[in-house]
Amino acid sequence: MSLREEKLLRRVTLASVGVAILLIALKLVAAISTNAISMMASLIDSTMDLFASLVTLFAVRIALQPPDEDHRFGHGKAEPLAALAQATFIAGSGAFLLLEAVQRLVRPQAIETVDWGIAVMVISMIATAFLVLFQRHVIRVTQSPAIKADAAHYGSDFLINAATIAALLLAHQGIGWIDPIFGASVGGFILLSAWFVGRKAMDQLMDREVLDGSEARIHAIAVSHPRVEAADHIRTRMAGRIMIIQLYIYLQNDLDLAHAHVIGDEVAEKIQEIFPGADILIHEEPFHGTNAPSITKSETGPSIQEIV
Repeated sequence: MSLREEKLLRRVTLASVGVAILLIALKLVAAISTNAISMMASLIDSTMDLFASLVTLFAVRIALQPPDEDHRFGHGKAEPLAALAQATFIAGSGAFLLLEAVQRLVRPQAIETVDWGIAVMVISMIATAFLVLFQRHVIRVTQSPAIKADAAHYGSDFLINAATIAALLLAHQGIGWIDPIFGASVGGFILLSAWFVGRKAMDQLMDREVLDGSEARIHAIAVSHPRVEAADHIRTRMAGRIMIIQLYIYLQNDLDLAHAHVIGDEVAEKIQEIFPGADILIHEEPFHGTNAPSITKSETGPSIQEIV
């Protein structure tokens, strides 16, 4: 990871924490003064974001540490672990909000000082918009899963804040049931967000194959080398932002060991061009009838021209 990427990750996580603290302070006062479940929903959402941002800040600091004697593959999985912790907290917040909304439906309560609540929501939307724009820039540069999860929270915040304004206005006009209905809707949305964030985190922690056509692309790149007869045992997984690729290549029998490793390095360089920053491990095998893979370079599969 470049020095620029490290600085961006640190800056965006600190910015995320700062924005979350500001929004919580404003929304806490507004929730108390308005007594609105919609405002409470927004407060819970911002509190959730602060927790997520703190977890992300901690995880990114760990993930940026270089490999050491105890962690030879680096610390990249700190990020999906952080995302899983966020998903757990998000789910708990969503469940609490759903229960509170049901209670408000059964026992309605009056909403007060709507103007103050709307002012807080407008300030929140402006701060959130600037933060999300910064986060999206960092994601384009770093592809950090922890920042992606954090950005998803704040992106949903913008919509929630806008909907909160509408709910406050409608409730103030006498449509009292809209406030708890909105709170329940936000709770359901939060639970759904928790599911998606948690599932992506579990995919990385369980070393799920990268399911974006990578295997076919890697195979096409490998067999495009003139001395490679076939390739198989292709495996891919993600460790934070780093893609890990392993494969066997089958070489012509007349090659010595030194030449075989040179070819392996050349194949790895070609793969790096398509998957920058990937950690690539290639095992070279002689090509003969007893160990030949079922698909060789002369059989079906996309060509290197189709891949690039």
